[in-house]
Amino acid sequence: MALEMRERCERCETAELPPDAQARICSYECTFCVPCTEAMRGICPNCGGELVPRPRRV
Repeated sequence: MALEMRERCERCETAELPPDAQARICSYECTFCVPCTEAMRGICPNCGGELVPRPRRV
Protein backbone atom coordinates (compact mmCIF):
# COMPACT_ATOMS: atom_id res chain seq x y z
CA MET A 1 0.00 0.00 0.00
CA ALA A 2 1.45 3.37 -1.04
CA LEU A 3 1.46 6.53 1.02
CA GLU A 4 -0.89 9.29 -0.08
CA MET A 5 1.49 12.01 -1.25
CA ARG A 6 -0.40 15.22 -0.58
CA GLU A 7 0.58 18.26 -2.59
CA ARG A 8 0.07 21.00 0.02
CA CYS A 9 0.83 21.57 3.66
CA GLU A 10 -2.28 20.89 5.77
CA ARG A 11 -1.51 23.78 8.12
CA CYS A 12 -0.55 26.74 5.92
CA GLU A 13 -1.99 25.36 2.66
CA THR A 14 0.40 27.63 0.76
CA ALA A 15 3.49 25.44 0.72
CA GLU A 16 3.55 23.24 -2.37
CA LEU A 17 4.90 19.78 -1.66
CA PRO A 18 5.77 17.94 -4.87
CA PRO A 19 6.83 14.29 -4.45
CA ASP A 20 10.53 15.22 -4.25
CA ALA A 21 10.05 18.04 -1.69
CA GLN A 22 11.04 17.85 1.93
CA ALA A 23 7.90 17.33 3.99
CA ARG A 24 6.88 15.75 7.27
CA ILE A 25 4.21 13.08 7.70
CA CYS A 26 2.55 11.21 10.58
CA SER A 27 1.33 7.61 10.63
CA TYR A 28 -2.09 8.78 9.38
CA GLU A 29 -0.48 10.53 6.37
CA CYS A 30 -1.15 14.04 7.67
CA THR A 31 1.38 16.13 5.74
CA PHE A 32 3.11 19.39 6.62
CA CYS A 33 5.92 21.59 5.30
CA VAL A 34 9.12 21.81 7.34
CA PRO A 35 8.49 25.36 8.72
CA CYS A 36 5.01 24.39 9.96
CA THR A 37 6.37 21.17 11.47
CA GLU A 38 9.00 23.15 13.36
CA ALA A 39 6.33 25.58 14.61
CA MET A 40 4.29 22.61 15.87
CA ARG A 41 7.40 21.09 17.48
CA GLY A 42 7.14 17.92 15.38
CA ILE A 43 3.73 16.87 16.73
CA CYS A 44 0.73 16.32 14.44
CA PRO A 45 -2.16 18.58 15.52
CA ASN A 46 -4.69 16.06 14.16
CA CYS A 47 -3.65 12.87 15.93
CA GLY A 48 -0.87 13.88 18.34
CA GLY A 49 1.59 11.60 16.55
CA GLU A 50 5.21 12.27 15.66
CA LEU A 51 5.92 14.00 12.35
CA VAL A 52 8.83 12.38 10.54
CA PRO A 53 10.50 13.01 7.16
CA ARG A 54 8.30 11.86 4.31
CA PRO A 55 9.96 9.39 1.92
CA ARG A 56 10.72 10.98 -1.43
CA ARG A 57 9.58 9.75 -4.79
CA VAL A 58 11.67 10.70 -7.76
